[in-house]
Amino acid sequence: MSDIRVHATADVSKKTEIGENSQVWNGSQIREGAKIGKNCILGKNVYVDFDVKIGDSVKIQNNSSVFHGVTVEDGVFIGPHVCLTNDKVPRAVNPDFSLKDNDDWTVSEIKIMKGASIGASSVILPGVKVGEFALVGAGSVVTKDVPDYGLVMGNPARLAGYVCKCGLKIGGSDTKGELKCKSCGQTIKLK
Repeated sequence: MSDIRVHATADVSKKTEIGENSQVWNGSQIREGAKIGKNCILGKNVYVDFDVKIGDSVKIQNNSSVFHGVTVEDGVFIGPHVCLTNDKVPRAVNPDFSLKDNDDWTVSEIKIMKGASIGASSVILPGVKVGEFALVGAGSVVTKDVPDYGLVMGNPARLAGYVCKCGLKIGGSDTKGELKCKSCGQTIKLK
């Protein structure tokens, strides 16, 4: 593990893997079994739960939480204060008021596909897949899958159009087929 920078105040389990040239900033916590790729930046106070998988060249900004059951592919951007959740029925207690424990809990996975971008203060609910190079607008609550290149926003998040790999909007929500970006010239094929 060469050229890894971990701030002295970060709490990083010895049972985690961090790729070369990655940075973990102050106050962050990375739990056991987490795998962080190379060239990643985890900002201040980022929480990465146990067994989370994060690809290469991922940027997770300050105060974001990535809970157990989440997979983040290469090149993903996660803005500040984002929460990637994992419990579809969150409760502290059972109906008889006994505390819930691991036997009362079923992890639901989230998958953030390569190149996707999650805007600040967004919440991604369990069981959701955010497609390749999709863009989730700031403050959104994502309750269902987002298509590749999809632009979603709101609470609950709704499809508002499509974006290019460069991040600029290239079509409306009813767009189909191929789209060419006027900014970078790339052609995107919508499924």
